[in-house]
Amino acid sequence: MTPLPASESATRIRYVVLFMLCLLAMITYMDRAANGSAKDAIMAELNDQQRQHKIAAGETVAEKDLLTKDDFFWVLIAFQLAYAIFEIPSGWLGDTRGPRSTLLRVVVWWTLFVALTGFVGTSLLGVYLGFSALIVIQFMFGVGEAGAFPNIAKALYNWFPAADRGFAKSVIWMSARFMGGLTPLVWVLLVELGGADWHQALWLFSAVAGVWCVAFYFFFRNRPSEHPGVNAAEVAEIDAGRVASHGPVRIPWGKLVRSRNLWAICFMYVVTNYCWYFLMYFLPSEMKGQFPEWNSTPGGKIMLALLAGSPLLIGMFGCLLGGTLSDRYIRRTGDRKWGRRLFGMVGYGGAGLCYFAAAGVKYTDPDNLFLFAGFLILMGFMNDLIMAPAWAVCQDIGRDYAATVSGAMNMFGNLVGAVSTLLITGLLMKKYPGEKGILICFTMYGCVYFLGVGAWLLIDPTKPIEDLPPSPSPETREEGVEEP
Repeated sequence: MTPLPASESATRIRYVVLFMLCLLAMITYMDRAANGSAKDAIMAELNDQQRQHKIAAGETVAEKDLLTKDDFFWVLIAFQLAYAIFEIPSGWLGDTRGPRSTLLRVVVWWTLFVALTGFVGTSLLGVYLGFSALIVIQFMFGVGEAGAFPNIAKALYNWFPAADRGFAKSVIWMSARFMGGLTPLVWVLLVELGGADWHQALWLFSAVAGVWCVAFYFFFRNRPSEHPGVNAAEVAEIDAGRVASHGPVRIPWGKLVRSRNLWAICFMYVVTNYCWYFLMYFLPSEMKGQFPEWNSTPGGKIMLALLAGSPLLIGMFGCLLGGTLSDRYIRRTGDRKWGRRLFGMVGYGGAGLCYFAAAGVKYTDPDNLFLFAGFLILMGFMNDLIMAPAWAVCQDIGRDYAATVSGAMNMFGNLVGAVSTLLITGLLMKKYPGEKGILICFTMYGCVYFLGVGAWLLIDPTKPIEDLPPSPSPETREEGVEEP
């Protein structure tokens, strides 16, 4: 451990870095959650244009040949596929070239394609951007956004000591959930009540991301030692108990593939993506469809938007609590293995029970909006207890490869979990609309969550991908701040 210089107090630039990364997490979820809020308006406009085009061409208009909002799930699948596939390449770039350039590339790229999404339904440079163009644009949006959270994890690994990584990840996910939950309400205030159309709303979201890029470029550095505002005392605090890097980072791909620990983490994260994405992509429109009487007044629309976003809004407290309790448990007991496992298991078990309860409410008392929404809100909280421990585990076992390991977890989770959710849930909700579809999907989600409880038992954060020789002092081990 590097001794703290006695002559100066440590600066706190790392918390400014954390604030900037929290803003990025918020922007990320705002732009993604906008898809769930905008899909009805986008598909309605494209459908009207398709109908007008057929009429102008003298063709017979058959409703079965027109677009519907159900077709939007192909757009979501395009995004999720790209988002998953490019997670590991983006994580690799962050580990080998640093998170600064990688995050800038990520945000500039996705900002461009969020802005282009706003041009769908219009002609740009003489080219009409219709439904096929929307699918391509959203695929490219997913390519751009891939790697955001793995590189945030890498930045936190570089900027925070081991004892505070769970807390730092919890604040990141709290911020993401907060904005994801607030986006349906923002959308209602901007579009449905504020007079803006969906094109303008997406351009505004894109502009916010562009402003963040400028601020990040001038402030952020890959490591604390490279930042002019960081003094030696803060560097020493950040490096406390850290395993020193040995030359340039070269990813041990063979060890990654053979790591049973990493495979267990990936399967565990499938559970979250499989069961949670309903809240992001289906819940806003399902709330409107399941409780249509609330959608007839401005106050009712605001209430539905708030309730649809509340699982994410309340989930942010789960993010904060999960990371804080995980770090506190490790500091008090020195047991990193159960410090990560315990809160993941509690979170998944509680989330499964909440899905079962919400399904029961919908089956026995289908008009009870607040009890139905209440169980979903509690489900969001319980699910998010696992977020900080899950991403902290990637830092624990990944170390210098934290972005690549995080990218592998997020890639596998999104590829298997989110795409399956969109396909299976989309097809089930289409085949069994209304209460029956809700009952089937929620029962399925609850069962999957209990499989996730077992997956946490296979994860050991004390076994890194590559076992470098650390040399922490006994005092460091007792405080639970050493590298695993």
